[in-house]
Amino acid sequence: MKQLLFTNWHLMRWVRLAFGIFLIFQAIETRQWFFFGFAAFFLFQALFNQGCGVNGCTVPTNNKSKRHE
Repeated sequence: MKQLLFTNWHLMRWVRLAFGIFLIFQAIETRQWFFFGFAAFFLFQALFNQGCGVNGCTVPTNNKSKRHE
C-alpha cells in the first residue's frame, strides 16, 4: 500500500491531485457541497493511481466468433 501511494507519480497523477484539492476549496468557498463528490473522485484516482489504462478507455474486442448451438 505504501509503495502504491509513494511511487510512480507522473504528470496526470499530479493534475488529478491538484484538481481534487482545487474542488475541495471551491466547495468550501462557494458552499456547493456536491463538489466534494467530484473532489473525492479525482483524489481517489490520484492517490491510488486508478483511471484509464495504457490503452485508454477502450473495450477489448474478441475476434473469436461465438456460435450459438
